[in-house]
Amino acid sequence: MAKRHSIARDLAALWFQAPMVIAARSQAMTLAAMTGSATDFAEASRMVTEKMAAAAESAVAVNIAMVKEGMGVTVGKSVSGGHTRVTAAALRPYAKRVRANARRLAK
Repeated sequence: MAKRHSIARDLAALWFQAPMVIAARSQAMTLAAMTGSATDFAEASRMVTEKMAAAAESAVAVNIAMVKEGMGVTVGKSVSGGHTRVTAAALRPYAKRVRANARRLAK
């Protein structure tokens, strides 16, 4: 069964787990600057590429959600809650990556 996505769950991930991920990555970047470790440099590079991918995925998801809402209006469907679906689509890519990074960096 697929996990149910909700705005509250995504916001909680961003609120609580994002600072932990930022702290872990900041430490890795500091170590990379001091030691020149390849794994620490790889983490810094991964951080940038993941942010770019999340931004692109979020933009696409928002556009798709907006088109779906617009299509609903043209066929006479109720648009109640449309803004919630668009917001959820925008947050989901970021929250998904924050949760995955928090699990990975906590090891």
